[in-house]
Amino acid sequence: MAKQSIFGRVAQLAKANVNAMLDSAEDPQKMLDQMVRDYTDNIAEAETAVAQTIGNLRMIEEDYTEDVQASSDWGSKALAASSKADEFRTAGEAASADKFDSLAKVAIQRQMQAESEAKTAEPTISSQREIVEKLKTGLDAMKSKRHELVSKRDELIARAKSAQAQNQVQEAVKSIDIMDPSSEVGRFEEKIRREEARVRGAAELASSSLDTQFNSLEDLGEQTEIEARLAALKAPNSAPSLTTGSEQ
Repeated sequence: MAKQSIFGRVAQLAKANVNAMLDSAEDPQKMLDQMVRDYTDNIAEAETAVAQTIGNLRMIEEDYTEDVQASSDWGSKALAASSKADEFRTAGEAASADKFDSLAKVAIQRQMQAESEAKTAEPTISSQREIVEKLKTGLDAMKSKRHELVSKRDELIARAKSAQAQNQVQEAVKSIDIMDPSSEVGRFEEKIRREEARVRGAAELASSSLDTQFNSLEDLGEQTEIEARLAALKAPNSAPSLTTGSEQ
């Protein structure tokens, strides 16, 4: 029953539709990891069962071979005893002849017993050989399926990591998007623009103040000239001059 149970699990696992199971799984990676572990455990268990079945088969085969050989040996002994009995009977030694005929009968009986045992073992050997072949086939199917699962798991993990890496890159690009006014770069650019505007305003203000000072100087020069001329008019013995700043 144990061997049949293991063989049943081998057949069931070998026929498993991996793609369908992946479609219905919430976490394919964890499911595949668990399936790989289950397959590995069942393979080890099935290998033990196959080894035990093969060992039992070899024992039965050895017993069968011994029975066949014993049948042949007892047949030879029966023939030898019968021939000896015939010799004694020809020689007129009836008692000795009967003795060897009795030995021949015993040998024949042993021969028949060995033949019966060998014949009884034949269907068992045939059945055990069939079971061994089925178990070996099941094991090969399981190993093939396990290889498929491992490949599928590795592919899935690689795809998941690739998708995760692409998502991280996209998120990183979003976080440094200089066109985003709310980003750090946008705020820094706006700060620089305000500082540049402040510098231009200060320069413009400074320029305006300088022009005012020069205009004040010009007004001051004109007033000084007026005061000087007025003083000259009031000075004694002074005559008005029509030409500004000219003397004879």
